Amino acid sequence: MFTNTTRSLLGAGKRLRVPVPIRSLSSPSQPSAPTPTATQETAPQPAASPAPESVSTPTPEQPSEPLVKEWSERLGALGKGTRLPRSVQAIYMRPLRRKAEYGLPVCDLQLRSYSVENVEFFADFAIRAAYYLNLPVSGPVPLPRIVERWTVPRSNFVHKKSQENFERITLRRLIQIKDGNPKAVQAWLAFLRKHAFYGVGMKANVWEHDSLDVGKSMDESLPEIEKALGSHLAQFGQRKDNSVESSIFDTLDSDRFAERTSR
Repeated sequence: MFTNTTRSLLGAGKRLRVPVPIRSLSSPSQPSAPTPTATQETAPQPAASPAPESVSTPTPEQPSEPLVKEWSERLGALGKGTRLPRSVQAIYMRPLRRKAEYGLPVCDLQLRSYSVENVEFFADFAIRAAYYLNLPVSGPVPLPRIVERWTVPRSNFVHKKSQENFERITLRRLIQIKDGNPKAVQAWLAFLRKHAFYGVGMKANVWEHDSLDVGKSMDESLPEIEKALGSHLAQFGQRKDNSVESSIFDTLDSDRFAERTSR
């Protein structure tokens, strides 16, 4: 606070109209406002009462927009100015499917993996590939898990009671093709084998359907089959190292066979 000497100087400054430095009452952290100095030409001004310090209340921060927007918002923003191809838009949506007309099963594809992410990703890939090959598909259907457990002793002799347990869980998904062309199904399976995903195994059961006159068609194809297999059936039951072409009658009429039968 100010001492008595300071107060007397302040009063003398008002009477004599001389510049007297005034100490600022603000805190050191806040910048002090410039203080006006009284001169002889200016009239004395009445001392103003100190204004109460204004307390600044912190305003709540407005929630900022998320840095990453949803895919629907991104596609909507892009759709205003440009148009993405339908195949590109379908990547961010559910896989398209074709409706089966008769519901006749043609192929059952079973996917197996130890990771649920891998098997779900490849199942989605297989369904999308079936749509573009014009194959009606149903699934993926979750099948019961295969749980395998093993117990292995950690040591032997007196420490054989110290054992360790291991567990392996196999996840399975079933994808079924109905009313599909056999050639398209083979192309679909070949495409999946070419682009197989790591950690995912495949097992396919394929059915081929024929007309009711299958016996008649087999009889018609018999001459072609006999012609193709004639060279192989001619030496059926003979040793490969026997290069002598002889029939059973030649063997019966031989002298060697006659000597053995006469004994």
